[in-house]
Amino acid sequence: MTTSQLTQEHKPDKARREGHPGIALTVIAACQLMVVLDATIVNIALPHIQGALNFSTTDLTWVVSAYTLTFGGLLLLGGRAGDILGRRRVFMAGILLFTAASLLGGFAQEPWQLLAARALQGVGGAIASPTSLALITTTFPEGPERNRAFGVFAAVSAGGGAIGLLAGGMLTEWLDWRWVLFVNVPIGLLITVLTPLYINESERHPGRFDLPGALTSTAGMASLVYGFIRSAEEGWRDGLTVASFVAAVVLLSAFAFIESRAKEPITPLRMFADRNRSGTYVIMLSLAAAMFGMFFFIVLFVQNVLNYTPIEAGLAFLPVTAVIALGAGLSQKFLPVLGPKPFMVTGSVIVALGLGWQTLLSPDSSYAGGVLGPMLLFGFGMGLNFVTLTLTAVSGVAPHEAGAASGLLNATQQVGGSLGLSILTTVFGTASRNEAEDQVADFMAHASPEQKAEFAKTHELPAPWGHDVLSEGISTAFIPAVAMAVLALVTAVLVIRVRKSDLDALSGTASAAGPVGG
Repeated sequence: MTTSQLTQEHKPDKARREGHPGIALTVIAACQLMVVLDATIVNIALPHIQGALNFSTTDLTWVVSAYTLTFGGLLLLGGRAGDILGRRRVFMAGILLFTAASLLGGFAQEPWQLLAARALQGVGGAIASPTSLALITTTFPEGPERNRAFGVFAAVSAGGGAIGLLAGGMLTEWLDWRWVLFVNVPIGLLITVLTPLYINESERHPGRFDLPGALTSTAGMASLVYGFIRSAEEGWRDGLTVASFVAAVVLLSAFAFIESRAKEPITPLRMFADRNRSGTYVIMLSLAAAMFGMFFFIVLFVQNVLNYTPIEAGLAFLPVTAVIALGAGLSQKFLPVLGPKPFMVTGSVIVALGLGWQTLLSPDSSYAGGVLGPMLLFGFGMGLNFVTLTLTAVSGVAPHEAGAASGLLNATQQVGGSLGLSILTTVFGTASRNEAEDQVADFMAHASPEQKAEFAKTHELPAPWGHDVLSEGISTAFIPAVAMAVLALVTAVLVIRVRKSDLDALSGTASAAGPVGG
């Protein structure tokens, strides 16, 4: 075989219909939209999923965590797979897996079937999402054209959550909760058909897969999350609860050992050597932990206590996305002048105030006074942090490691959200269980015979007693959420140190940055 034949054999495949950058960008952006949207489109349907599949409120958190744990835990591995095997090939594999998992989840008849499908969705998203961003560099030449493509990608990442809230409400109310999963199927199939037509394959780079690191980190975090959720129902002395925490310690210790010795680790530990970057990861972990819990519990409150329809619930959250965009815009504009620390400190304070306000929730709280106000504070504070954290995470990193630094930040957001939600669920379970004991006594003293007969069948307290139980659990769950925001604040004050070189880097990249998606 001649040299020219060898070169031709290893040359990346070209798109069958080159010269259509608009269609190529639409395909890439559609993938990112689908992955980001899935984080919120399912949230609005949670009360209906709970009723249809008989989830307890604590177990319902797994509908969120099963997706975010596998997505965040395998995100860096997905990016590495694209570099080694070819980004277009891996991109299509991720989309197909995500699509198949969505179809299976839509047909779920038992809780475990839905949770397994959500975990598979997370794996598919972890494969497709990082390669979709990388495909922009393969498809668009460096310069204004690539910058515009990155701008579209960032806009889709930022706006996907809002679209998911509305879409989830409409699909759940007009069709059925299952359609929040079925809707991914035609989109995923269309992306799979169009990708080889309009998107070039990338060059394949030699490398190794750090499967032991990816699996031990994901399994360790899943064990930790399971331990917290199990303790909410069975208590801290339950044998399986204790075993879960022990397994988490063993697996996460093994992960740290593996990464310290791997030639090509999935999580380069040297990323934590810089205090600014380490502080950034801690802040993102803390704020994401509070954010996931806030969305989960407020969705339950507005639909189960305020009796909002799914569409009304979706609309109720839209102001939050607007103030997140406002905060992100302000930070992006003034970061080169002020540096990151003022935005991290101010944003964390505002988030803590919003979460503190939510500890006052009660069955008598209105949307305007008890829900909207604190959510606006929370959203604005998060907006101030999103762009700030993204830029600080990659500041001072060598160009070839920028992807690992930003990918680790995104993974931290997803995994931190799962961990935070499990902690808040533990507090919710204890508080609501204690409140239920008091409310059952009052219920038995004042309820009608018909209500007592129904309670004997379902073991669920009707309104207003049930509303008191849910509200007490939710308001108490926001107490550790405040503590998480305070941890972010303390980290911003004590750890983050701004250098002149950081400001120079920020001034050069701020115009191209956008909020972290998902």
